[in-house]
Amino acid sequence: MAENQECGSAASCSRESCEGCPSKGGGKPEDMREECNPFSSVKKVIGVVSGKGGVGKSFVTASLAVAMRRKGYEVGILDADVTGPSIPKMFGVHGPAEGNDMGLFPVEGKDGTKIMSLNLLMEDEEAPVVWRGPVIANTVKQFWHDVYWGDLDYMFVDMPPGTGDVPLTVFQSIPVDGILIVTSPQDLVQLIVKKAIHMARMMDIPALGLIENYSYLKCPDCGKQIPLFGESHIDETAEQTGLPVLGKIPLDPDYAKMADAGRFHEAENPFLESAVEKIESI
Repeated sequence: MAENQECGSAASCSRESCEGCPSKGGGKPEDMREECNPFSSVKKVIGVVSGKGGVGKSFVTASLAVAMRRKGYEVGILDADVTGPSIPKMFGVHGPAEGNDMGLFPVEGKDGTKIMSLNLLMEDEEAPVVWRGPVIANTVKQFWHDVYWGDLDYMFVDMPPGTGDVPLTVFQSIPVDGILIVTSPQDLVQLIVKKAIHMARMMDIPALGLIENYSYLKCPDCGKQIPLFGESHIDETAEQTGLPVLGKIPLDPDYAKMADAGRFHEAENPFLESAVEKIESI
């Protein structure tokens, strides 16, 4: 018992020895990463995160996947937004996903993007997912380990908003090479963005840069840029956090139409060229 007291709490410590315990200061934290599917190879994993919902995180994820496919890369999307999946609808794909002894097969979009989402496993795509956090987090780990992704150059992980169970599970369980933080012009969002950045740094995950969605609406008549959601503060946030701005995306109704029609693979997003270059450089 005396040895365990060195770890801080004899009552809560289940170790027989303090050797290797991070609380002692001499050991390293336990590696909690899950093994990838044994028949798969994923070269780079990019997380797309946001501090809050409604900023277009899935839109950015899908746009990046489409852009990388057009450059000839093998790309997959792991839809970690289990309770609010939108990626399958954007690409016009439906389940049920099938599999064999090698694993569960992702469903391919028309452009070849490999997608795995809970919606592809449910009998009713419109049924709500009423699960507690640990169950949702375990599902995300299964998407990494149990899905036969094949050989991917890039996997994009569409994260749920916030800094809760699922982002924590992804950062601990999957070897994320970097994250992109999606934001919008409102002041409140800028504050929450910093929370997402701080979480990534706490988990020792590289933050690659910031992407602002809904930056402005371009008038179809005069071409004037109208800041519908207020003046942008992303450059100030970038200066404060030391991260580059990798894109400012305007509000474009055509993107929404393609997503609703399941034709997002046809979308072109020139506003993310810097983000694509950053991803290729890691």
